Amino acid sequence: MTASPAASVKPGTSARDPLLDNAKYLAILLVVCGHLIENLRDVKGAHALYFYIYLFHMPLFIVISGYLSRNFTFSAGKARKLISGLAVPYVIFEAAYSMPRFFLYGKLEISLLDPYYLTWFLMSLFLWRLSTPVWQQLRWPLVVAVGLSLLSGTSALPDELSMNRTLALLPFYVLGLMLKPEHFDILRQRWARLAGAAILLVGLGVAFAVHMKVPTEWIRWRQANSQIGVDDLSGSLIRLALLLTGALLVAAFIAITPRRRMWFTGLGAATMYAYLLHGFVVKVVERFYGRLDNPLGVMLVIVFGVVLATVLCTPPVQRLTRWAVEPNMSWAFTKLRRPESRTKAGSPPPGAPAAGDNESVHSREPAVHG
Repeated sequence: MTASPAASVKPGTSARDPLLDNAKYLAILLVVCGHLIENLRDVKGAHALYFYIYLFHMPLFIVISGYLSRNFTFSAGKARKLISGLAVPYVIFEAAYSMPRFFLYGKLEISLLDPYYLTWFLMSLFLWRLSTPVWQQLRWPLVVAVGLSLLSGTSALPDELSMNRTLALLPFYVLGLMLKPEHFDILRQRWARLAGAAILLVGLGVAFAVHMKVPTEWIRWRQANSQIGVDDLSGSLIRLALLLTGALLVAAFIAITPRRRMWFTGLGAATMYAYLLHGFVVKVVERFYGRLDNPLGVMLVIVFGVVLATVLCTPPVQRLTRWAVEPNMSWAFTKLRRPESRTKAGSPPPGAPAAGDNESVHSREPAVHG
């Protein structure tokens, strides 16, 4: 099932590191399966599994996105990638997802400021990435981010710009910005892999034990403390516990992720396709869950989710949908202009990437990783 071991490559270097691609592929399986079983949570065990997945699947993608955004600046090249990699796909899929809602539920609403369904992640990531230079100037960025996250739960924020999730999940993005290749080296050690496996198993057991006692809205990060029914002190403590739990599970998941090239490693570079496209299938399939509301049905749905996520990451699907997921917007941009003095001094001619626009292979791919 595996190819020959790849040479050791640290995350963030010029060569692709199999670790990040493997982690993204395995994580997109969790995302797709989590969405598919959402409406089967009345089945014994399905709600616990859903609760467990939602504790860390999006924090994982956010941490990786933050790590790959460490070199973001307001240079022309990176600004254009932000537009073509996040802003334009957001508009396309925000409009596209309104169509199933119209045909299935007779409700047509398109609001570019109020993300629908899974497009919230594009909106939030767009805002997080814009804020990157700010976090890099602070002495204690993670402390500030956690503080903002906890404060966001004390007020019923508007749905526009996905404000609740943008602020509540901000610490995971900032954590990713702070990570260095050396931190991944720690997770490569044998003791870390063993500890990671143990933590994930214990986490699964705890999820089965407490899932019925914890309101689902806590793991969705979209409502204020008062809306969930707790005071701000209790709510802040719960949010802090969830942040710590999410970070611990993310580290454990990365620790057990294969380091070598696997048969699915290449698919990990295209998880944006699976993320943005699987929602259409979910909205159709869940209409036929009447005969699947049993343990066997949940297992079949999970198997279907694994196959679906894998297929959506394949090259044929990429070729068919690249116009929407990774649109070529070069026609909409002016030529990159450089000051005349820099050009005379030997800087790249107009239209060539500036030194500040150089990125690792990983960070040149779509900004969304699941």
